[in-house]
Amino acid sequence: MLKKELIDQVSTDLSLPKNDVAAALEIMLATMKQALVEKRRIELRGFGSFSLRSRKERSTKNPKTGTPMHIPERKTIHFTMSQSLKKPLISS
Repeated sequence: MLKKELIDQVSTDLSLPKNDVAAALEIMLATMKQALVEKRRIELRGFGSFSLRSRKERSTKNPKTGTPMHIPERKTIHFTMSQSLKKPLISS
């Protein structure tokens, strides 16, 4: 689902103007982004949680050339789905 499709669906479901829904979504995303930048966990009950994780640095080989490569430590976003989201996904 694209952001535009999400805005259209919420706008239709709540009978709100698309501009208002789009503005609310942008505020939510900016707030979530800021929380992750501040290394805070985001928990949306009934959906899941987002947290920041660190991946260790490692050495590997370039699959094409076989030359050794060094991959530095990096941050990633980790999503853990809630049980209420997991159940319908597993049973389908």
